[in-house]
Amino acid sequence: MLISVNLNAQEKSSTFFKKIKTQRVESDSTIEWKNFGPGMSGYNEEFWCHPTDTNVMFMGPDMHVSYGTWNNGKSWHSLKDYDGDGKCMERVLDVVFSNQNPDFGLALERRGKIFETYDRGRSWSLVYTIPGATKYGTNVHTQIAIHPTNDDMWFVGAGDFWNVKANHRSKENIHGKKHPRAKYGYVLKTTNHGKSWKKVATNISENLDVARIIFNPNNPKQLFIATNYGVYVSDNEGEDWKSSGKGLPNNLPRDFTSYYNPITKEFVLFLVEQTIYEPKGKSISTKGGVYKSTNNGETWENITGNLGVNFNKIKDASHRSNYHKALSYFLGENSKKQYPQFPENTYSGFNRIVVNPINKDEIYLVVNQRHDKSFGPGDAWKTEDGGITWVIIARAGEYWLNKKDKAYWESKGNPIDANVEFSHVARSYEELNEIRFGNRMLAINSIGEVFIGVGQQTQRSVDGGVSWQQIDDIETAPDSNAWIGRGGSDLPGRFMLLETGIKKRYLFCSGEHGLWQSADLGNYPDKDAVAVKQIEGQVHDHSGNHGAHSISTVAVHPKDPNTIYILMWRQEHRGKFRRSTDGGKTWENIATIFEASNGSWEDLGYQYSLTIDPINPENIYFCAIRRPIQEVGGGSKGKLTKGDYGVYHSPDGGYTWNLKNNGLPDNSSVRRIVMHPDNPETLYACINKKGTKDPSGLFISTNKAKSWKKVKIPSEIEGVNNFFIDRNTKDMYLSAGYRVGSLETGGVWKSTNNGNTWKKFFKAPYVWQTEVSSINPKMIMVNVPAQVSSKFGQFKNPGIYLTKDGGESWSKINKGIGQPDKMVDIKFDPYNENIIWCAGWGSGWFKAVCE
Repeated sequence: MLISVNLNAQEKSSTFFKKIKTQRVESDSTIEWKNFGPGMSGYNEEFWCHPTDTNVMFMGPDMHVSYGTWNNGKSWHSLKDYDGDGKCMERVLDVVFSNQNPDFGLALERRGKIFETYDRGRSWSLVYTIPGATKYGTNVHTQIAIHPTNDDMWFVGAGDFWNVKANHRSKENIHGKKHPRAKYGYVLKTTNHGKSWKKVATNISENLDVARIIFNPNNPKQLFIATNYGVYVSDNEGEDWKSSGKGLPNNLPRDFTSYYNPITKEFVLFLVEQTIYEPKGKSISTKGGVYKSTNNGETWENITGNLGVNFNKIKDASHRSNYHKALSYFLGENSKKQYPQFPENTYSGFNRIVVNPINKDEIYLVVNQRHDKSFGPGDAWKTEDGGITWVIIARAGEYWLNKKDKAYWESKGNPIDANVEFSHVARSYEELNEIRFGNRMLAINSIGEVFIGVGQQTQRSVDGGVSWQQIDDIETAPDSNAWIGRGGSDLPGRFMLLETGIKKRYLFCSGEHGLWQSADLGNYPDKDAVAVKQIEGQVHDHSGNHGAHSISTVAVHPKDPNTIYILMWRQEHRGKFRRSTDGGKTWENIATIFEASNGSWEDLGYQYSLTIDPINPENIYFCAIRRPIQEVGGGSKGKLTKGDYGVYHSPDGGYTWNLKNNGLPDNSSVRRIVMHPDNPETLYACINKKGTKDPSGLFISTNKAKSWKKVKIPSEIEGVNNFFIDRNTKDMYLSAGYRVGSLETGGVWKSTNNGNTWKKFFKAPYVWQTEVSSINPKMIMVNVPAQVSSKFGQFKNPGIYLTKDGGESWSKINKGIGQPDKMVDIKFDPYNENIIWCAGWGSGWFKAVCE
């Protein structure tokens, strides 16, 4: 009878593994991951408000995620298909909705895929893929538009206009730069709901880059495009085009929008020009500004008003320095040397414009001083009188907090107080002399509420820019600095440490936003929510110093839970070994292990598996990964000038470090190291691979990493990504495979006899991680990423898998996660076997209950 049960279990498991190879498998609906943030903590490339429903908004952050809200921002949810390949809705570039059916919309993403929705954006399905992917695997087109009276007619603009980090304009490249990730030179048109397409607007330029597509609501056959070669109009639904730039000084639009009053039928076009600087003696002149057209683009009227600034009155050294940097880039010469006199009337390169849909005289502009080539105080500007007078309405950072150049701004009638709210990054922007912010988006909803993204946060103004409130996080209590994310995280989640010597104190590593620990929920009503508090990072940015922002890995002293160690792979303190002896209140660097020949903000190699000997805590280990496979950026952009890749050991608590690669293959990549739970002198090293010729395998050291020897494992295994020893049963689990490997070479192998023999436990071509509950050894999770696109055919279901019966049966548990193809860490809760945790490549951290 028992044999029959085992055979049935084997048959059930075998059937499951066959199914996940070739068929779409739905996730267990009873287990739902909840993102707990922190919210945003990255850059929003775009933000869209539904044209009629103010409860509905969408955001397109840069870390390959996309989110929607249907309750006015109270909570955000992934737009991605969690049971798909992870590539859908990955980096959304545009979202539009029908004028006739508010539930029907289209989304355009960077691979040239067009998705449609019939439920107001709650779910999306692929309707068309633009052919001809680039060498990057992308096919970027910028904008999509739906005909006002025909939902089967759509237009898609080619180009990469909004690539703010790589498409800078200058005198030499006045039409912008072409990027190999994009296509240029046309507008695509379909009249049959995407079944077939043709190219129009092909006679303007082969380098045509489309910024916006706007229809005339009074004459739906007429549409306008703003491009890097000017404004063009078509009177026959895009078949023919003519220039529409009369009255524009440069006819080089940076952004384009419109106002329409359905009662009076008034239709107005608005445009912000590319700012152009020209030498004028020892100074420069400025040409550009804001324009409107009330006659369907036949002529344009200047509404720049008093937008200009007298830079002789701006005494702040940082702003003056940024002025010369931007000007030097545009002119291609040293402006400080050639044009030392500041102009009396100049303005920066504005790159976004919106108009209040219920007030045509209320217009907003923004600049991006961190990623675009721009300058000057202020992040958003506004006019309430149709362009006669303009004021800075988003004022963040030290310049405004200290009311610098106060007399000048008061003379212009401009408010001078800082008015932008932040969550955990507040201290960084208030005390660190920060004046440059990377606002990439600007949006306005149907009732005139405005949205910007200053300081890797999302802010909303409901009072016309008088004040801006962050809408990413909920603070558990005033001044608690404990935050509950609303679900829209753009944070690079990294390693999670759940056993820290203090019960239910969990530590979470992140990219760009430091180290976090779990915090008390206070009176927050949802007791399944997770609050987190930053204990290293922006919270320690002050007085000219920075905390560590990009944390690779963390460990806690086994005999003193207040002593915490971290390693950093980029940005501040990269390559240092950093320690806190007071639970994260203060930190110090006690060793420099790595240095590199690139910029201090860039990668110098990834570290992992920070491990401390529980018997003799002076012995500390970690590995430096030569071939990273799940890390953001994919590896160091500079050559190491100090340190190397492999296994590191410190015999003195982290002050000195030695590379311990004796016996490991040359040029190998040590992805993880694992200390045996019963013998700290025994360690295992996982050698992963990225390409077909890379060495791989599992290695063991029985002498504190002084030497290594290869462990005999099944010959078909290629690439050892992770190794896990169940502390209770001592069963071993080996996670294997690589991104271009075959189905047979990857998966999970299990040994119940200390590694003498191995049996395949989970069948998949590529597995990053296997974890066993410390409470219940029958509960096991497996993390399966996606391979390269050419290998998608051999396995259809990336994501997280759970068994509650030791592998006899499995469930896919992806519900709620936005990046099933690249979850970077999975963990069982050490105190409750029904709680599980995971971290997303670019979507923060998640918690789920699996009762």
